[in-house]
Amino acid sequence: MTRLDAAKSEFSDALELLAQTVAPLAEARARAEKDAAEIAALKRERDELLARIAELEEEGRALAGITQEVEDRLDGAIAEIRTALGR
Repeated sequence: MTRLDAAKSEFSDALELLAQTVAPLAEARARAEKDAAEIAALKRERDELLARIAELEEEGRALAGITQEVEDRLDGAIAEIRTALGR
């Protein structure tokens, strides 16, 4: 084997090693990009859910106020009926 053939073989081996090293890095980069996109989507979904929770909490407070008002009116109506029946 000549020196050129030996150098060519070493160069070929080095290229193969480089290819083996780069492939996992490229896959890791692709996974990282995919993961980053998924994380961004999950953050958007979380923000939407938090907004919906805030809306539902506000609606719950409003309904609690309405419920209290209805309860007070019913108590008043019951008291008036009892008064009218007691006469």
